[in-house]
Amino acid sequence: MFDAKSLLDQFIGGQNPQGNRGNAFRGAGGRDLLQQAGNVLSGFGGGALTGGLAGLLLGSKGGRKLAGNALTYGGMAVAGALAYRAYQNYQAGKDPRSAATPAAAQTPLLPPPADTPFNPVHEADQQSLGRNLLRAMIAAAKADGHIDAAEQANIFAQMDKLDVSAEDKIFVMDELRKPLDVDAVARTARTPEEAAEIYTVSLLAIDVDNPSERAYLALLAARLKLDDRLVAHLHSTVDGAMEPVKQTVA
Repeated sequence: MFDAKSLLDQFIGGQNPQGNRGNAFRGAGGRDLLQQAGNVLSGFGGGALTGGLAGLLLGSKGGRKLAGNALTYGGMAVAGALAYRAYQNYQAGKDPRSAATPAAAQTPLLPPPADTPFNPVHEADQQSLGRNLLRAMIAAAKADGHIDAAEQANIFAQMDKLDVSAEDKIFVMDELRKPLDVDAVARTARTPEEAAEIYTVSLLAIDVDNPSERAYLALLAARLKLDDRLVAHLHSTVDGAMEPVKQTVA
């Protein structure tokens, strides 16, 4: 049975406070997952970065990873917590830049209130949100055009080596094969809060220094009908929750 919430953990993921593996990509965030994917798949992975499914999909998105207690959350909780913090600051009229300060980075990331659009409690709602966020991340990963037919074939071959179910593989393959359609991504948002989460996970899967990806984000924000100041808060909040990856010298 396809479990969107569990698969989302493997895209963003975290580890639980006791140190047990929370998912297949322990302690890694969306933008750093693939930097060492090739090494991991060849048997040379480890340290702060891990490879796997998200690594295969996202390509090298720059050396940053989720920091602080965000590492203890699963994928849906990370998305909800980041979007909720940005939404709170936006509604309070705060300066968006405040979320990316060193002081803000030291503030623990809190989960959103239960049974809200940021944090649904019913299994059906969790699975629906998980599917929407996964689709958004995969679409964002395609925004720079690096996942062509040859890359898709490589991803499918490598997926056979990973610990994912047949249903997971089918979902990913189907989403990868679809033409990039920002309108389809935006249409999945059922509430303003879910729109903010969709934009948040897209940020985690994208390199904002890439012109084509910046253009995709701008179009996505417009299609999601996100206020410009909320978009600024989402960018600042995600930036404030990330830290540089310490590179090791071989």
